[in-house]
Amino acid sequence: MAKLAVVVTLLALVGSVTCQGYTGNASPPPPGLSPPNPSLSLSPSTPYPPPSPTHPSPAPSSRSPPTTYPSPTLTPPSPAWSGPSPPALGLRIGYYKTTCPKAEQIVKDTVKNVVYANAGIGAGLIRLFFHDCFVEGCDASVLLDPTPANSQPEKLGIPNFPSLRGFEVIDAAKAAIEKECPGVVSCADVVAFAGRDAAYYLSGAGIDFAMPAGRYDGRVSLASETLSNLPSPFAGLGQLKKSFADKGLDTDDMVTLSGAHSIGVSHCSSFSDRLSTTSDMDAALKTSLTRACSSSGDPTVAQDFKTPSKLDSQYYRNVLSRDVLFTSDAALRSSETGFDVFLNVVVPGRWEKKFAAAMVKMGGVGVKTSANGEIRTNCRVVN
Repeated sequence: MAKLAVVVTLLALVGSVTCQGYTGNASPPPPGLSPPNPSLSLSPSTPYPPPSPTHPSPAPSSRSPPTTYPSPTLTPPSPAWSGPSPPALGLRIGYYKTTCPKAEQIVKDTVKNVVYANAGIGAGLIRLFFHDCFVEGCDASVLLDPTPANSQPEKLGIPNFPSLRGFEVIDAAKAAIEKECPGVVSCADVVAFAGRDAAYYLSGAGIDFAMPAGRYDGRVSLASETLSNLPSPFAGLGQLKKSFADKGLDTDDMVTLSGAHSIGVSHCSSFSDRLSTTSDMDAALKTSLTRACSSSGDPTVAQDFKTPSKLDSQYYRNVLSRDVLFTSDAALRSSETGFDVFLNVVVPGRWEKKFAAAMVKMGGVGVKTSANGEIRTNCRVVN
């Protein structure tokens, strides 16, 4: 009876939690801020390969959140990361304090102006960090342009082209840093700082943390490595767990980082399987998306239609109510991860703290050093 009372109380809280629109605490952009670069607009993309015939069966069709989870553990949620990174990685907070003290502020100011002008590009910066770290490690390999020697770098891989955004923001921040202290700050660290700062502004300062630095830039970038390393939107829970485990990230990190789907847009081709009659997606949402995706090309829709311009925990409420786009989102309703989703809805601030910690942990994946990396002058080409 005690466990039942806990669950009933938590369910009552689910109905009482509200999620508001973007109310960033930072000052508004300066007058005369130019509109976002038209070249950053999305265009139809090459669709992901269709899901395999052995695609996981849909979750039960009941719309109410699960009520059979065990009562919460007495262990409190993990706090935001605040200590130094493992020495083996060579990363530390304040890495550029003496060699380029204005570096982080330059990135923050650049990101701030962009986010206020176009929240979608801010969402793209978080995704850019994720996609960089999952292929070749956090080494800015995703930024490299095609060359005669390598006509198919990561940015042209199916998961990245042409939907990945934010390259011009990284260019602008890096150019300003090079004027201040040339040859010191890596492009990989600029990508990490930009992802951190985008999360800060898009969450209304709800996600605020220090990002360790000291990464070097990689020299290898292959489009052929993207599909095998980046989690697919068609993936079931087992596939997702393996994708994250391969990078040294656990199931809790996977659930936490999936919350980035609270903001940004998706091409219809990335959730085409969810519009079928057998999908467990909410019927009203399915009807709306079918209509939106019926036009020619590969239209885009908001990933979170309730708070589309704010990075918040609304995503987890959407998971419970079956109002999510991807098969990979719906997979989080499983008995293994569903209670964690549930707690992210009912415990204020829980997800924001866990997201900060997970971003730092992800930022340590595959870090390059001076032995196998470099500090690029131009983020789009190797030195």
